[in-house]
Amino acid sequence: MQETEEKDIFDLNRDHNSQVLLSKFLSGEIRTLEPVYDPQKGYRYPLVEDIVGDASQVEHFLDTLSGLGILDKKLYDKVILCPKCSSSNVSFRYCCPYCKSYDIQKSSLVEHVKCGYMDLETNFRQKTKYVCPKCHEEMRQNDVDYRKAGVWCTCSNCGKSFDIPVSEHSCRICCTVSTFEEAYLKEVFSYTLNKNIKSESTQNLSRAVPIREFFAKEGLAVESPAHLVGRSGAKHSFDVVAQKQNADNSRNLIVVDIAQSSIGMVSEQPVIALFAKVYDVSPERAYLVAIPRLNDNGRKMAELYNIITIEAENTSDAAKGLKTSLKE
Repeated sequence: MQETEEKDIFDLNRDHNSQVLLSKFLSGEIRTLEPVYDPQKGYRYPLVEDIVGDASQVEHFLDTLSGLGILDKKLYDKVILCPKCSSSNVSFRYCCPYCKSYDIQKSSLVEHVKCGYMDLETNFRQKTKYVCPKCHEEMRQNDVDYRKAGVWCTCSNCGKSFDIPVSEHSCRICCTVSTFEEAYLKEVFSYTLNKNIKSESTQNLSRAVPIREFFAKEGLAVESPAHLVGRSGAKHSFDVVAQKQNADNSRNLIVVDIAQSSIGMVSEQPVIALFAKVYDVSPERAYLVAIPRLNDNGRKMAELYNIITIEAENTSDAAKGLKTSLKE
């Protein structure tokens, strides 16, 4: 079971849509993902719809991220859905328990404290005054001379009176009428990023934030993580892609990959992997950020492949190196 879950997370973190959403959480663009109510379509997540591209897949997409522990979900609302067409465009009605008509009139019951007489509020009103119909004494102060004793309903259809109406739901789309027992209650959630995520993908996204912010401040359009389609038709992933639109509608394309070593030196393998992608995509500049250092073979290969290397203790320092490099 554990191996399956780890494989699911491994695959998911290579999914472009999930990476884009996670990057928005990590950059602070999203703190809490909350749904927006649409009277016709019910609750929606427009931002996620833009990422996924298919509104019908949004719920499954968020459920998957939540099920893997990447997103934490919290109950935001419950909506009534029509049991026939599943629409949330449903009206709620209070009805007569005898004839089921929703043409009912609601009134308050009032009790005269002194004589104990109880009747509908309308029967106590005499213009601007409250007067007891039984003893004809004026009642001036609520909870002293009189008190509200509940509600009373009268059905305009059958003429019967009652204190508690029954409820029904009427679908505005297919006109199906349903009771509480027949209706379907759907839970709607808000989402936040799980603070305890330690996956490799999330760590990479977090590391890329300073570099992404640097390019954004330079006025470039930035995507992190990003996928580019090469001349071969293959799709290649990069930690950061930055583009500048020129006056002649051409674009300067910059790609960045980040490699980090826990043993003090990054090997030449990330250089080789980046070169294969760069050869197919043909950006104006390609950077490999090596944390903390790149080995000698890696430096030689990077120079041969025309890949610019930035060695730094962290990506914040690497962003400073990128600034210097771009000025050259």
